[in-house]
Amino acid sequence: MLRLSGAREGTIHVVPVAGALSVALLLAGCGGSESGGSGGGDPAASGTVTLVTHDSWALDEKVVERFEKESGLTVEVSAAGDAGTLVNQLVLTKDAPLGDAVFGIDNTFASRALEAGVVEEYTPADLPDGVEQLGGALTPIDQGDVCVNADEAWFEKSDLEVPKTLEDLADPQYRDLLVVSNPATSSPGLAFLLATVGAFGEDGFEDYWASLADNGVKVADSWEDAYYVDFSGAGEGGERPLVLSYATSPAFTVSEDGSESTTSALLETCFRQVEYAGVLAGSDNPEGAQAFVDFLLGEDAQAALPESMYMYPADPATELPADWKKFAPQAEAPFEVDPAEVSEHRDEWIERWTETVVG
Repeated sequence: MLRLSGAREGTIHVVPVAGALSVALLLAGCGGSESGGSGGGDPAASGTVTLVTHDSWALDEKVVERFEKESGLTVEVSAAGDAGTLVNQLVLTKDAPLGDAVFGIDNTFASRALEAGVVEEYTPADLPDGVEQLGGALTPIDQGDVCVNADEAWFEKSDLEVPKTLEDLADPQYRDLLVVSNPATSSPGLAFLLATVGAFGEDGFEDYWASLADNGVKVADSWEDAYYVDFSGAGEGGERPLVLSYATSPAFTVSEDGSESTTSALLETCFRQVEYAGVLAGSDNPEGAQAFVDFLLGEDAQAALPESMYMYPADPATELPADWKKFAPQAEAPFEVDPAEVSEHRDEWIERWTETVVG
């Protein structure tokens, strides 16, 4: 089975974050142009542009190489863990930014980045119709629905109906079958926590999570651990047939003949996650960073996102892979939480979740 994330090798140079800073982050509490060229960025941009991003950065290296050739820039990538860790790191290093551009701040943490002033205002000249920025500084690049996924083969073998709703997951017949990721250390985990806030309200989500805890839900630190260590449908020895992942994940567990997927997404359990890019305030190469943001929103990068980053492109005009309509549909009515509410209550909700589920 094709892995759904991970850095790719090539001319992109991955620079790991410093260990001491990573420890500090854990203590802090968390988890263009048609050719794909520089678009509206400064055509004089040159040198190296350092991209600070999450560990799941995997954009097609050939697409990035074309950008480097056309722009004259060299792209280096600094991988900073999950999206929550990424934002925390940007805040902690605000006065000495670790790079020029950032990709991977999502809508569960975007308010924190904007409030801390870690990104400066920049709007691509060719912003597609239907693409709306946040705060004039964060440009949406992709989106995906965070949903529970099911191992279809396991349920068929066990003669058990696949659950459909959030309420179903707390049913005793699904005891010890679900693994999720921790919202304090994982952006999908936080997205799922927000789905439950959207579904049951600020006064009801704790009771729901208490019912999941009583039903044996397992909590992993990261999406990777939940999917590749615990999920039985990943083909790597996991024992739990229900996992928190994405609605797009079943498009990458398709049978060899392409007729069916071995997994499915529970589209009544979803929260829509949006990932943004921006120019880091105080960067050494802001012109290069602007060119890179333009590139990420250009046709080449947007078209490459589904099969390399496994997310829907932000530009609605981008053509999707043929099998996505069948195997990776988006939720018709994902749960929502007002961004202002997320900004005000995110840390409180994580603390309340931790007390309820972890103890």
